[in-house]
Amino acid sequence: MLPPARKLLPPDGKIMSKLTEVAIKKAKPEAKAYKMADGGGMFLLVQPTGSKWWRLKYRILGVEKLLSLGVYPDITLSEARDRREQARRLLANGADPSAVKQEAKQAAQKALQLASENSFATLATEFHKVKSPMWTPGHSKQWLMNMEKYALPIIGNRSIADIEPMELVGIMRTVETNGTFETRDRLLQSIGAVFKYAIATGRAKYNPAEIRMALTERPKAEHFPCIDTNEIPAFLRAVTDYQTMAKVSPIAITAMRLLMLTATRTSEVRFSKWADFDLDAGCWVIPEEQTGRKGKHGKRKPHAVPLCSQAVAILRVLYPVTGMGEYVFPNRNSAGRVISENTVLKIIEIIGYKGRMTGHGFRSLARTVLGDMGHRWEVLEAMLSHALTNETAAAYIRTTYFDERRGIMQQWADYLDKVEKGADVIPLRA
Repeated sequence: MLPPARKLLPPDGKIMSKLTEVAIKKAKPEAKAYKMADGGGMFLLVQPTGSKWWRLKYRILGVEKLLSLGVYPDITLSEARDRREQARRLLANGADPSAVKQEAKQAAQKALQLASENSFATLATEFHKVKSPMWTPGHSKQWLMNMEKYALPIIGNRSIADIEPMELVGIMRTVETNGTFETRDRLLQSIGAVFKYAIATGRAKYNPAEIRMALTERPKAEHFPCIDTNEIPAFLRAVTDYQTMAKVSPIAITAMRLLMLTATRTSEVRFSKWADFDLDAGCWVIPEEQTGRKGKHGKRKPHAVPLCSQAVAILRVLYPVTGMGEYVFPNRNSAGRVISENTVLKIIEIIGYKGRMTGHGFRSLARTVLGDMGHRWEVLEAMLSHALTNETAAAYIRTTYFDERRGIMQQWADYLDKVEKGADVIPLRA
């Protein structure tokens, strides 16, 4: 049993404090716990382990109770005395300090639990779970990655109702410093969607993500370098000269030729698979899920590309080289991977067109030349696998114009052959 702490009450009723910081620091642990009284029922309990606990002994309604005031040195002597006085004031008003402390603790725990349930991270995770079944796997993964990288470290633990617009402005400006404006805009859209979800489920009253006017304007998109149409003959002859050089990779040159002949995207060619080609039918179907596909997530569709006779011919020549594998253009140095995005650019650099032409430039050339020939814009947009920006047109145009595009692509390939040979080609109106 612990010996009772001595009460030091002078005649005037004031507490005569006894302990000093020096005495507390010098107090050494003993085999049994012992008390060091300070007066007014407060004492320091020195444990055999060396820890020192502040305690307050008091009576209420005839019942003796013990109140914990903290641990020394986290709670200093002066702080412990302040807590003793607070407890004495509660007692003077008929309140039980232990009960008041327990109620405050429960209220804090409840507030913490409520904040956790209504935190931005909780709402974002809940929203993602609700919406991800309607998204593509790629979009679902990217949505979560952007949140985890930029938003959750800053506002993840904040209550959804306490987040202010300027906090979101700060997040967006951090993303802006990296020059990734597209990521910034997508992230802001995602954060705004979480707040709209919180409002709809009764856990927020307003959306602080309406901050676009406070953000930097996105830089104007720079177009891919592309030669003029009158430079096409010289460029094609330079490509052919390069192809006749020794040790030229048939994989690289075929990739470049296929880009020219199909007006597809570089990434679509790089990640193409033999299973997607039907050379007998002259058709290449690019799956909606293929790496490099463009378009809104969840709204992509397979893109059927008609193959001209020239494209079929170069693919048949390449088949004995890579046809035993999955990819049409595999990386020669890394199994399971495809050629680099710089493969075509390297050829362009070697033949002297660095900075003036890109793989994407073939799409611009085809669109320009075929447009000058009089082919309909909606057919050429389908050729490029572009989504129609005119909503009215998009609502009525359901066809992909595949048969018409087959003739157009053959005309494009024949045009390239003729201008390379130096023939004067007069564009014929479609």
